[in-house]
Amino acid sequence: MRKSIATVCLSGSLEDKLHACADAGFDGIEIFEPDLVVTDRSPEEIRALADRLGLSLDLYQPFRDFEGVRPDQLEDNLRRARARFETMRRLGVDTVLVCSNVATATTGSDEVAAEQLRRLGDLAASYGVRVAYEALAWGRYVDDYRRSWEIARLADHEAVGVCLDSFHILSRGHDPAAIEEIPGDKIFFAQLADAPALTLDVLSWSRHHRLFPGEGAWDLGRFVTHLVRAGYRGPLSLEVFNDVFRQTDTGRTAQHALRSLVWLEDRAARLLAEEGGGEVGAALDRIADVDEPTGYDYVEIKAEDTGEVEVVLDQLGLSFRGQHRTKPVRLWSAGQARIVLNEQHARDLEPHLAGVGLGVADAAAASDRARALAVRAVPRRTQAGELDLAGFVAPSGLEVFLNDRRTETRSGVEPAWAAEFDHGRPGHTREIAGIDHVNVSHGWDAHDEAVLFYTSVLGLQKPTATEAAGPQGLVRSQVMRTGSGGVRISLNVAPLDVSHPQHIALACTDIFAVARRAEDRGLPRVPVPDNYYDDLRARFGLDDATLGRLRDHQLMYDRSAAGEFWHFYTPRVGSVCFEVLQRTGGYDVYAGDNTPVLLAAQDRLDRASRRG
Repeated sequence: MRKSIATVCLSGSLEDKLHACADAGFDGIEIFEPDLVVTDRSPEEIRALADRLGLSLDLYQPFRDFEGVRPDQLEDNLRRARARFETMRRLGVDTVLVCSNVATATTGSDEVAAEQLRRLGDLAASYGVRVAYEALAWGRYVDDYRRSWEIARLADHEAVGVCLDSFHILSRGHDPAAIEEIPGDKIFFAQLADAPALTLDVLSWSRHHRLFPGEGAWDLGRFVTHLVRAGYRGPLSLEVFNDVFRQTDTGRTAQHALRSLVWLEDRAARLLAEEGGGEVGAALDRIADVDEPTGYDYVEIKAEDTGEVEVVLDQLGLSFRGQHRTKPVRLWSAGQARIVLNEQHARDLEPHLAGVGLGVADAAAASDRARALAVRAVPRRTQAGELDLAGFVAPSGLEVFLNDRRTETRSGVEPAWAAEFDHGRPGHTREIAGIDHVNVSHGWDAHDEAVLFYTSVLGLQKPTATEAAGPQGLVRSQVMRTGSGGVRISLNVAPLDVSHPQHIALACTDIFAVARRAEDRGLPRVPVPDNYYDDLRARFGLDDATLGRLRDHQLMYDRSAAGEFWHFYTPRVGSVCFEVLQRTGGYDVYAGDNTPVLLAAQDRLDRASRRG
């Protein structure tokens, strides 16, 4: 189906928005009237620009407060409509969005509203315009799409139909299944927006917190299946009011928006196929299947000098596995945990989390899906005999590489690329088992895009987001994970101008053994205050011996109904640090109550470092 977007979704001038939408690959746009009012380009010039860019102008919106009014008010509303239709004729737009009345309605009579919409339909038809009547979630009398359709049905005019907006329907908790009872040719337009689950008045929720499909709490794939089953074949159009998107780079947001529509169309097509509606779903585009990652191949740290990181890895018990044959890259490992230290093209860079390698079943298919979603590829030069890994850039700048090739070695099955590292020494540490998760920090403007990247490209799940209070403000955290937990990526948004450490969490089988060895090798630990251990005693009733062992090794602790959790952190080197953790039983979360303790302790270390 054709893909469209309302200009209200983007920052910049109307001309900037048209160029960005065309570059991203949209088929058409909705003209948001305030964007036209403030431009110094005439409607004819905007129409010509859209034509040159290959964009259709699909909708003019919004026309407010028309129906349910007194006769004298109706005449004035028809005057307003005539002026708008003149503008639409100059633009070449044939559909206008008419919102249900919020401010001036004096009657809730469906018959009166229908008669007045019939008058509007007569006027619209004389200009070659269609009226798409929409029930606003906060409409004075009409706030349910089923009622807006009943009014449009009563109007009984070929130029009067409905616009169905997912936000206005789902925010009110209305069942979208009744969409299928509306004739497809009377659904003149469909607008789509996702949203987080909030307890908020619908107007504020709508104006500030809409999201692109796949980023919120709603099943928009199911919503689109109802549209398709009803026979709707018009554009799928995004209408997202969001304070972040109206401030971020216009081109990047347009690409982000299109990715959400590609994902959504694929999602709806798959739902229809599962339900035996494959023929109906043929109107929707499908892309390659999701190839859910099986686990971490490696985590990459990049810097001009990674020597300090190597010291920490040795203290934790990882072993040097070798130098890459052709690049200034070294591999350290223990168990299934592999840390790649990259000094290539890293001048003046401090140690930072630069990339992750993920195992997949079919790297070529996973790459096809990523390309269909317009994800930026990572250019990577390889020499003869080296494995060519497909890589893509996440919104935070993290490089994500995909690999499906494995080889049998003496120590078990390993990624095939590991054979490119020579002259290492075998490891003897048994306690480090693998990589539990990585913690990625990014700016507030990249967060929603990052969530969509990991869900749409890799099929990761997104449990409920959390917040933790640190000395410099709240840190918002969203864990992205596979169902099995083999890949977990924690996306963190730190307060503005705060350098929040990224970390790599190593899973182990005996955290006390790892802690003792690290101490013997001189690893400094992030200090845990005594008040924390007093709080543990109160929360969990731990005995003195257990508290003593935890305090001796500066370990932190948590417990759930399913199991227990121990962990400690290293001081950061550059912008990265390590967490060592042990899970027992079915413990499957992240000790969120401990996060403020870590943030405060890390802040004290940073302050001391700056003073020193």
